[in-house]
Amino acid sequence: MWSGRKLGSSGGWFLRVLGPGGCNTKAARPLISSAGTLGRDCTVLPKPLSTAVRDNLLKTIPNHQPGKPLLGMKILDVGCGGGLLTEPLGRLGASVIGIDPVDENIKTAQCHKSFDPVLDKRIEYRVCSLEEIVEETAETFDAVVASEVVEHVIDLETFLQCCCQVLKPGGSLFITTINKTQLSYALGIVFSEQIASIVPKGTHTWEKFVSPETLESILESNGLSVQTVVGMLYNPFSGYWHWSENTSLNYAAYAVKSRVQEHPASAEFVLKGETEELQANACTNPAVHEKLKK
Repeated sequence: MWSGRKLGSSGGWFLRVLGPGGCNTKAARPLISSAGTLGRDCTVLPKPLSTAVRDNLLKTIPNHQPGKPLLGMKILDVGCGGGLLTEPLGRLGASVIGIDPVDENIKTAQCHKSFDPVLDKRIEYRVCSLEEIVEETAETFDAVVASEVVEHVIDLETFLQCCCQVLKPGGSLFITTINKTQLSYALGIVFSEQIASIVPKGTHTWEKFVSPETLESILESNGLSVQTVVGMLYNPFSGYWHWSENTSLNYAAYAVKSRVQEHPASAEFVLKGETEELQANACTNPAVHEKLKK
């Protein structure tokens, strides 16, 4: 069960103390920094992530099939890497498109899914970036997952706008990323890159880390309502993940796209129509004429 608190509290989702990067691949697309690694960690992926996606999406499904609870749902996995999250979502019955700008990652994902005929039918992989498929997939997906991607994005606002555009009204967005704190700099960059060499130097840029407050502000300005934040702590010694409420390192946000989008132009048209009606009646009604003068 994915439970947590609204952004602005102490809720958080600690995905990894050391951040992503085990794949050691580089992205070279407009929205993704060429210095960062887009592929997810090849050895450690939090199982609660796919569980959290499942549990929250089930709330939107009146009836679901046992064993295939996400059957009929369309999910986009942005920065899918080798398919470590794409495949669990496919096994839950969803139709999943995994995209990644790194050709090597997609080849690995394609090879792995070929061993499972069921997944081969439910999952599609593409070598591309999100902005390249925005127009053809507008309002297509029930959910979008961007796990360990945001901290590598050059233009964060454009990236999140794209996420919103490909979501259906009422669709869900799941984001995991790294908070912009002194602790995340010390552990995610100084320790993991410069001291322990757990990930390659240059994997992360602290200036691209995003605070929960900043992320919430951008999401809500694009018509997404942030619902929940949950914490998760990874213990590198035991290899297990634990739920937490600490956002000082990694965190995740779950947001839902508004079902009713505002159209300012429509409101302007209504006001224009009302004005024209008043003008038409002004010559026959002195009271209306005085109202227009004011």
